[in-house]
Amino acid sequence: MVISRRKRKENKEISVYMNNKTLEQVQKIKYLGIIIDSKLNFRDHIIHISSKCNKLIYALSKSAKQSWGLSHAALHTIYKGAILPLLLYGAPVWIEALEKECNKTIYNRVQRLMNIKIAKAFRTTSNEALCILTGLTPVVIKAEEAAKLYNIMRNRQAHEIDHEVQPKDWLHPADSVRVTEQQEEHDIQIFTDGSKSEYGVGAGIAIFIQSKLAHQLRYTLHNRCSNNQAEQLAIVKALETIGTLHFNDKIPRSATVHTDSRITLQSLQNINNHNYLIEEIRKSAIALEKRNWTIKFTWIKAHVGIYGNELADKLAKEATRKDDISFNRIPKNEIMHQLKDQSIAKWQNQWDSTTKGLATKQFFPNIKDRLTKKIKLTPNFTAIVSAHGKTKAYLHRFKIIESPDCPCNGGEQTVEHLLYDCIKLQREREKLIRNISNQDMWLVNKRDLVNKHIKHFTQFINSIDFERL
Repeated sequence: MVISRRKRKENKEISVYMNNKTLEQVQKIKYLGIIIDSKLNFRDHIIHISSKCNKLIYALSKSAKQSWGLSHAALHTIYKGAILPLLLYGAPVWIEALEKECNKTIYNRVQRLMNIKIAKAFRTTSNEALCILTGLTPVVIKAEEAAKLYNIMRNRQAHEIDHEVQPKDWLHPADSVRVTEQQEEHDIQIFTDGSKSEYGVGAGIAIFIQSKLAHQLRYTLHNRCSNNQAEQLAIVKALETIGTLHFNDKIPRSATVHTDSRITLQSLQNINNHNYLIEEIRKSAIALEKRNWTIKFTWIKAHVGIYGNELADKLAKEATRKDDISFNRIPKNEIMHQLKDQSIAKWQNQWDSTTKGLATKQFFPNIKDRLTKKIKLTPNFTAIVSAHGKTKAYLHRFKIIESPDCPCNGGEQTVEHLLYDCIKLQREREKLIRNISNQDMWLVNKRDLVNKHIKHFTQFINSIDFERL
């Protein structure tokens, strides 16, 4: 295959022989699951993956009908676990291809097919509204997020990211630390703790030698570090400190490290966990044991009046206000959280500027508010919130029925009419008003119905029998 983006016309047929046989010249090849074409525009890859996902969705649709079959929760799991990984595979390689609208359209169609199944929606519902209803980030934005994460992690040294230790630097599996449930009374007792607040992140250490407080240590971390990192850094610094102390021969070289972080202890015992700080704890402990030290780790319950633990907690809180940073490796979860916030902000801008899904926008103008809600999607809920399906005004709009009027003779049967005016739903509406009146006065706007009263609002919608209206 001849790879070139030159637009001028020329003879690109090149005769290449191997063992006196001509090699076939092609316009695209598949390598590690990615289709590379001669122009490097990756459109063939996008079409191939989209076709593959569409086949899966069509096969799934046999057991995912609007009124029966797989629930929206099951379909949501299938999308995130099976469809989305296919769509995002190799995204850092071909992400520039999604700058073209034709390629964006292909990917959006795939997500739209799945969104319709998840939301139990009518096919006329816009993809913009469907993404809001299902709470799934638009696939193009998700692909950009995946590519950004890869590029940041690849250039992790420049970004000071807390990454896993390379295999060549791992300890031998036989070199393990000892974690015990027993509170052993060694001559050296070490209490460690971490703290994260609006002021910052800090680690505190209190070292007792023969029941006497000998050392109080404070270390400040970057404000984007996690509390777990603070807990682990405290242990690393504590082990480094006792390794530099000089003891007389009467004091046995045995120490117990007390921590209230179960996650840290579980990580130390997990031979598959090779995070930087966890490996540093292991290396420090093994190094001390080679110098005839006995190091044990144990868990203690926080804030139950244990003096050493309370002192370490106090020191950690004091460290959050210091300026000199001892550790600045940002955890991967923090990077992912930041990229997710950026994706939501971009999604919000698109949602604010679009002219589609206006009915849904009245219920969910803010995406962050929508993502905090766990909503069990049903055909009734989707029909009301999207204004697509089941109401007579909608059916008349698409010339399925002759009249848009409601049988209650109160005018056209629109979403607003069903929510606020239809006398045939008077009993159900009065129940909704009673439930809401404890917090708000009726009439409640659509945004507050889903933000403040989603439980009662969902009950009201699902109680509507459209067959009898």
